[in-house]
Amino acid sequence: MPLVRIDVTAGRTPEELRRLADVVQEVMLDVFAAPARDRYQVVTEHPAGQIIAEDTGLGYERTDGIVVVQVFQQGRDAEQKQALYRALADRLEEHCDVRPQDLIVSVSANEKEDWSFGEGRAQFLDGGL
Repeated sequence: MPLVRIDVTAGRTPEELRRLADVVQEVMLDVFAAPARDRYQVVTEHPAGQIIAEDTGLGYERTDGIVVVQVFQQGRDAEQKQALYRALADRLEEHCDVRPQDLIVSVSANEKEDWSFGEGRAQFLDGGL
């Protein structure tokens, strides 16, 4: 179950933000094979200038259209992660007008004991899931 944080510079409409989140979720389902209704996303808008992202020497010119996607997940291999990066870049450009140079993605792994979905329980460990 991926937990996804999406950080953007303020200025998109609520409909644009929802479409962005929907496209990211579609990629989670298609590429990471996340189960249906396994959607955990936090979308945060920041005032202009509060996302500082240089180009790491790659020569990118970033714009205020920057999107930072952080994915916390279990069990995906390097091939799946690379497919995720490509699919996000392609689909966000096509459906949300996000320039590939303005997309930063980070994937972090965690374990079953790192999750609680409510009630103060570790559902992966106690048989709830």
